[in-house]
Amino acid sequence: MRDPRRWPALVDVVLTLVPLAFVLGATTVAGRSQGHPLDLPGYLWLTGAALPLVVVRRYPLPVFLVTAALTWAYYSTGHPGGPAVVVPTIALFVLTRVRGPLVAGVAGAVVIVAGLVVYLARGGELVLDARAGLFVVWLVAVVGIGTAVRNRVAAKRATEQEAAERQSRLAEQERLRIAREVHDVVAHSLAMINVQAGVAVHVADRRPDQAVAALQAIKEASAAALADLRATVTVLRSGQGLGPAPSLRQLDELLDHTRATGLTVRVHGSPGDLPAPVDGAAYRILQESLTNVVRHANQPRTVDIRFARHDGRFSLVVRDDGRGAETPAIGNGLRGMQERAATLGGRAEARVVDGGFEVRAELPLEET
Repeated sequence: MRDPRRWPALVDVVLTLVPLAFVLGATTVAGRSQGHPLDLPGYLWLTGAALPLVVVRRYPLPVFLVTAALTWAYYSTGHPGGPAVVVPTIALFVLTRVRGPLVAGVAGAVVIVAGLVVYLARGGELVLDARAGLFVVWLVAVVGIGTAVRNRVAAKRATEQEAAERQSRLAEQERLRIAREVHDVVAHSLAMINVQAGVAVHVADRRPDQAVAALQAIKEASAAALADLRATVTVLRSGQGLGPAPSLRQLDELLDHTRATGLTVRVHGSPGDLPAPVDGAAYRILQESLTNVVRHANQPRTVDIRFARHDGRFSLVVRDDGRGAETPAIGNGLRGMQERAATLGGRAEARVVDGGFEVRAELPLEET
């Protein structure tokens, strides 16, 4: 397998050898057509002007100044004309990409002014004609193209980074969603199984029929939990987002599990038809609320569940009559309820009330 660290070095070599070969070849042909063949010092001069390109990406400003000075000197020594200007042009382009148009523009202007000063110091005459304007056009064109490429690369990099961040956020949201699903399924099922197992152990000798009923409830609760967990694991393996779809249409089954623990569950109102996201969130919030009653409430006897709609919002209230209720610490269950509600633009809160504990959730029925 090729070492990817070699590729930058290969790019530097190509960036040097290709322009050098072009400049030497074109200047050789131009010298012959001009009747002034390129001699050995000329070859060495052009080679020396191009070799700094090997490090132009690491030291763009010094390389540009060196190549521009050597190229300017080459043209002033009487050697045959040719495309030697390609070398400082490449250096200026790289300088623009790496350091930006301001540094490149200033460096290019300094080179042009310095060359003009040397030219005048050697006895040359200042002539403002089309040839003088070519230097300005050259500077503006190279810096402009380099800036355009720099901006395009920066925009592409920003787009890729934004896409990566978006993908990361989506993956994190999906991970949290699955974590909530697993927690809700496992916590609810294990709470019901624990209560029924305690009942079975307590009455096994005196009331075998009641023990059998408790074991049957354990079987049903564990089967439902395994089905939900299997569906969740399928989501993780396939990555297709086809997880279990909880719904308040399963309300009777959920209430039967709770009543099997000995609690009296009273339902006030009806959820009616709900949008799928609201339906699923309401079911999980209700499931977690009932689980908390079974696991944490002190000697509860009754649980009241109220469904209502008002001002385009669906409300769910779960209240128990457990004794000595205390303000709860925020754990995975309560945090999961709050996250589910917040995802839809609603809210969920849990608090101590007179004679027990209450969970209240409000979910918008329309997308906000």
